[in-house]
Amino acid sequence: MAQAKVLSEKDTRRVLLHIAANKHASRNRAIFLMTTNCGMRVGEVAAVRLCDVLTADGKIRDEIHLKAEQTKGNKGRTVMLSKKIQEEIHNYLSVRFKLKDLLAVTLTDTNRALFANQKNCHRGFSANTLAQFFTTLYARVGIDGASSHSGRRGFITNLANKGVSVRVLMELAGHSSMAVTQKYIEVNHSMMRNAVEMI
Repeated sequence: MAQAKVLSEKDTRRVLLHIAANKHASRNRAIFLMTTNCGMRVGEVAAVRLCDVLTADGKIRDEIHLKAEQTKGNKGRTVMLSKKIQEEIHNYLSVRFKLKDLLAVTLTDTNRALFANQKNCHRGFSANTLAQFFTTLYARVGIDGASSHSGRRGFITNLANKGVSVRVLMELAGHSSMAVTQKYIEVNHSMMRNAVEMI
């Protein structure tokens, strides 16, 4: 089975422009960026709850601590959130709850899904529904070979291209083996060019 296509910068811009022009833009943008900028699996994105991202004072955490039942392989892991992703999540929640200050959200049931859908705001998306969301999204934008795993593969490949060691990538991806992480890295022309320029 072929691996999911790694999105180019142009592909990513096309996806973000499409998302911006359609309903639920802030939610869908945050979902997409959590795969491309955090390397999260769609099942993990679907499993994240409000309490996983909100501190008691209504701020966005800089890490998400996924429990074993929220991730693959029955093993918990930590997902690092960049400042950019923290801002994206804050923006989405501000739109969702129509609040600038999210402190009031912490006084509600924060075991609800981070990404609410119209059918069930408590449970949110299933992993399967979110995978279908990505299939439809990439089809509408006209990107062949992309799947719900494209963001995760791109996250790992882009960091490898910037010189991040496979050991660090393994931890960021939540893999238990470097060999698995290495399979995610798409070797491309610019990586080879950068490598020979180091000599």
